[in-house]
Amino acid sequence: MLRNLPAVPPGFVGRRGELAHLDDVLREERVVTLTGAGGVGKSRLALEAADRALRAGERGVAWADLWPLRDDRLLVATVADAVDFADHTTDRALDSLTAWLADRDALLALDSCEHLVGPCRTLVARLTSACPRLTVLATSREPLGVPGEHVVAVEPLPAATDAVEMFRLRAAAAGAPLSSPADMVTAARLCERLEGMPLAVELIAGQLAHRTVEDVELELGRRLDITADGPFPGPPRHRAVRTTIGWSHELCAPAERLLWARMSVFREPVDARTVRLVCGGGPLPESDVDRALTGLVRKSVLSRAGSGYRMLDTVREYGRMWLDQVGESRESADRHASHFLAMARDAQAGWLGEQQARWYERLGSAHADLCAALDHLLSGRPDAALELTGLLAFPWSCCGHLREAAAYLEDALALSAASGPVRTKALWALGVTRVLRGEHEQAGQLAVFCRDRAALQEDVGGTLHAAYLLGLTHLLQGRPMAARHETEGALRGAGGTAFTSAGHVLCHLVRVFALTAEGLLDEARRAAEELRHGCVARGEWWTRSYADYQLALIALFEDRAEDATAHALSMLDGKRHIGDSFGIALGLDLLASALAAQGAGERAVAAYAAGETYWSAVGHPQRGTPELGPVRARYEDTARSLLGDDRYEQALLRSALSDPETILHRLLDDPPRGS
Repeated sequence: MLRNLPAVPPGFVGRRGELAHLDDVLREERVVTLTGAGGVGKSRLALEAADRALRAGERGVAWADLWPLRDDRLLVATVADAVDFADHTTDRALDSLTAWLADRDALLALDSCEHLVGPCRTLVARLTSACPRLTVLATSREPLGVPGEHVVAVEPLPAATDAVEMFRLRAAAAGAPLSSPADMVTAARLCERLEGMPLAVELIAGQLAHRTVEDVELELGRRLDITADGPFPGPPRHRAVRTTIGWSHELCAPAERLLWARMSVFREPVDARTVRLVCGGGPLPESDVDRALTGLVRKSVLSRAGSGYRMLDTVREYGRMWLDQVGESRESADRHASHFLAMARDAQAGWLGEQQARWYERLGSAHADLCAALDHLLSGRPDAALELTGLLAFPWSCCGHLREAAAYLEDALALSAASGPVRTKALWALGVTRVLRGEHEQAGQLAVFCRDRAALQEDVGGTLHAAYLLGLTHLLQGRPMAARHETEGALRGAGGTAFTSAGHVLCHLVRVFALTAEGLLDEARRAAEELRHGCVARGEWWTRSYADYQLALIALFEDRAEDATAHALSMLDGKRHIGDSFGIALGLDLLASALAAQGAGERAVAAYAAGETYWSAVGHPQRGTPELGPVRARYEDTARSLLGDDRYEQALLRSALSDPETILHRLLDDPPRGS
């Protein structure tokens, strides 16, 4: 069952009637849209409603943040990511997503649709027509216009009650509790002037760290009086939010105002070090950034998100406007893109080391910012975009963003005139996306092209990477001797040990796979053990996991079921460590076979069922290398004979209805037992 929700912050105030209404309509309606002005609390209400649905335990819940998207290019990919679909298919993206959700009972929350109303309308109409058990909860400043849409207009908090309670709580959090009845009366007047708008209340309460509630009322009142007569369209509540944001901006120190503007370039929560590197400089030295960050948090312009900082959408819009006004939009986007290009270079350099898992995590958490960097570079620096796509494509392909990797590679290759190793690397990466989508012929052609270019450029690393890709295509097409010939030839020409470079490691791994497929099990075992030992010594996970996969397969071929189970569990632990959904699917199939061979029929069936879910989540056309198919079929029969037909079918149904991640954790955390 899907459980993808952001952390729900404490301190939700009021809205009991709205929540009760949402509880009802989310059971009865297919599309529910919360509408209202920016700052009225749509997202917070939707998050609370989605959390209640998840805690009810009746259906899965997924949350997709759409505010980081500038256009609809990544809309389907963002939703796919939210519902744990790592698309490896060659179908149209929306077709694949629809097939994945077709029979799932889930609530999908789409937050901040207002800048993508048309594309969201198309997406939601398609999903709800083809997925009868799917419900969509959207937030937008206007309805989506989907047939049958149930619109809930989100109103401000009641100014005399809930808004005052929010003000009181936020003032206390700012270190300025309302200490007297007079303070509460003043707060009530302020909330009335602010029309009960939650964002305005949050920002004003943040000002109490430096001034009294009476001072805040006096100063803000003057500005609200001015804007009431000024040329601002819209109802008073819109003016209240704009005026409050503007006044909060005026009350910030110059360094805080500049940081506010510069931080509007980020799409994800961001840590202080990244803020210093991207936003420091000129009139805001890096040494002053931490002080400005603290000030913006105290004033509620920023909120803490784990170890990072996040800015609300409406506040970000104001910051982006200021960034344009001070003439730094292009420069800030350049610095943002350069920072994330440098991050990708560092991740590539650290791929073989003990920081590998950390880099996978960092690239995953920065996904929206990496996409923003690519979009910016494609528009002005396509050669840099080509380099960045080439660096990102391999980890993205492993961890759920295969389709985006392929699309960005195609765009960058078309726009960039760069040649040399950077282009060869990008073409190789495109080949990786092709082979993982089952397009073996195209992948092989790209591999041969990259091999020839690398030879002309005397690029040893490029030659090894090309041999890995070509060897992988041979393996998946049932030609292990050709795969071994290709990689062994490249390794002889390159020299060096297994861990001289990433290319060496990849070629050695394909060689192990080929030896196993050829039946040269003693040699394959020695090579796999040597490769795994080197990985463990360096803290590397990706290759280590596949070495474990081969050791498990070899143990099965040699009827060493207990060893096979241990290696399959180790593989799964490694793939879980870096978030490799394709590897998890592969490992579950192998673990199921090993458990069946060991006599643990119930656990084998659970692993098979979870594996089916993971395979459907990647939509992969080929479940592993060819030699795994007969193993899987043999031990599925073994599991059935262990349990009998009735128990087998019952166990399969029970596991199919369970959360695959829960099954995965149980398999990894509980020792295997026979049935």
